Order: sequence, then structure tokens, then C-alpha cells
Amino acid sequence: FYLAAAYFISRREGNVRMARKQWLLTFLIGLTGYYLSSLFDFLGLQYISAGLERLILFLYPTFAVLINFIVFRQAVPRNQWVALVLTYIGIGLALAGEVRISATDANFWWGSFLVFLCAITYSFYIVGSGKIIPRVGAMKFTAYAMLSATVGVFMHYLVKGNFAQLGHTVSLLPYGFLLAIMATVAPSFLISAAMKKIGSNNVAIISSIGPVSTILQAHWFLGEAVFAEQIIGTALVMIGVLLLGWKQEKLAR
Repeated sequence: FYLAAAYFISRREGNVRMARKQWLLTFLIGLTGYYLSSLFDFLGLQYISAGLERLILFLYPTFAVLINFIVFRQAVPRNQWVALVLTYIGIGLALAGEVRISATDANFWWGSFLVFLCAITYSFYIVGSGKIIPRVGAMKFTAYAMLSATVGVFMHYLVKGNFAQLGHTVSLLPYGFLLAIMATVAPSFLISAAMKKIGSNNVAIISSIGPVSTILQAHWFLGEAVFAEQIIGTALVMIGVLLLGWKQEKLAR
């Protein structure tokens, strides 16, 4: 899909030729922000609930702010520090509640740490794409960044994969196809297009529905428990991210 998209975009009128540095950055952003991020996410999901995974992952806007502060020296106003504190308090509450109701071991913290790494690597994708998309276009960046992530996935499977299992996974192919189209290809292009149309801040605000919808679906379809600390923690994280995005958008205007 991404190969076809890259081909048609390159043939389109007004196609922007990418410089060598832009090619390298696009490759690194895709490899880090999608391949590594997805790997950390799936590994972490083996040990923690889907609701907690989504809540930790939703820290990525705060990491993006910190990356811009540390790497690009962008000032962080006081209200943004308040937003950051709220989100981390929310995560702390959710973690405390998860520990209280679950019989956890070292793998729980390992899983949480892996998803934490997922959020950090995905924030690099958000920051990097925000720098490159205005220069080369949303669709072109997405196609080539995701192609680099695809190369990473195939290389990983060549090194670590069990080829003997391929014959036993035919029944899972429809699920894999749906995950590829509905949860990867379509969202990647939609997010890039949205960032170009309404800006990354508004995208972060709209995506705040993510943790809530994941918690509800995990409860309905997977039977995961919903507890007070999780609800309060989710509310604090959402307030923090909404405050972060709203204030940034206000300053931009």
C-alpha cells in the first residue's frame, strides 16, 4: 500500500523532490516512530492491560513538548508545566490502581516501561513529522516513513521470526489484514493529513478520546476491570493534554 502510494505521489504534478538530509530524516523517523514504537507497544501489551497501555502511550504529547524544549530550545510556559505535572500524576494514579487490583510481578513494571518507551519513540515521530511535512507534504512523508518502518519489520522477522509458524497462522490473516488497513494504513495517512490541515495541537486535542474509548472497549470486549484510580488518572491525563494543546493553539493565534 505504501509502495503504491509512494509511486503515485512521485508521479503527481507538483511533486517535491526531497534532499538527501530529508530522505535520511524520513527514514530514521519512520524506523524509530513506527517500527520501534510498535515493537515496544506489542511487547508491553503482554504484561499490562490495554487500558493502561493506552493511558501511558497518551503521554506522547508531553514528551513532544519536552523534546522541543531540550533539542530545539523551545520555551515551555508555566501553564504547560502544569499540564505536564497533571498528566504524570494521572499516570501515577492509574499505575497505583493497577497494582492494587492485580497480582503483579516484575513483568508488570517491565511492560509499563516498554509502553513508556513506545510513547517516547512515537513522540519523536510527531516532532519530526511536524518539521518535515510542511516542506515535502503529508502524503509523501507518510508513504516513505512507513516504508522505512516496513523494512524494519521485515528485517526484524528475518532475524527473530519463526518461519515454521507461518503455516499455522492462515486463520489469522483476515485479522492481520484488518489491522494493517484499519489500524495502520488509514490512520497514518489521516493523521498526517490532519496535521497539515488543523495542526498537531488540534490533532492532540481530538485524539484525547483515545484513552477513554480504549478503556471502555477493553472492559466490554476483553473483560478488563475499570476502577476509580484509572478513571481519575485518565481524567487528569486528558485535562493535561487538552490544556497543553489548547494553550499552544491560543499562543499560535
